[in-house]
Amino acid sequence: MEKKNESKDYKVFIIDDVKYKTTLTQKFEKRVPYKFPNDSLIYSFIPGTIVKIFVTEGEIVKEGGRLLTLEAMKMKNNITVPFDGKILKIHVVEGQTIPKKFLMVEMELMAEIPETIKQKGSIDEVE
Repeated sequence: MEKKNESKDYKVFIIDDVKYKTTLTQKFEKRVPYKFPNDSLIYSFIPGTIVKIFVTEGEIVKEGGRLLTLEAMKMKNNITVPFDGKILKIHVVEGQTIPKKFLMVEMELMAEIPETIKQKGSIDEVE
């Protein structure tokens, strides 16, 4: 019986000053790299229908204010503003049915909110 003389591509890892030689599986080499979540992109967490949109593009909003209402399984879910910022783009319209993980709103973090917005409070108080 002959042994196959295969040239293996060994990878070297150094852990605690010790070198380890190993091979990597094809599954490991083809994996999709991890992406850190982007807090300025707001995705749907469940499929549903957009019932009401409370903001407009270009609007400056405060943390905790309402962005929109998503109805799923006869329950209305209020999607709130995660941080003080500005609405860059709204990717949904009222009445639209969307799947899970659908991009609904793009926001921009604002370091400082103008005083006029601070005095009004959240979007809920402005209406």
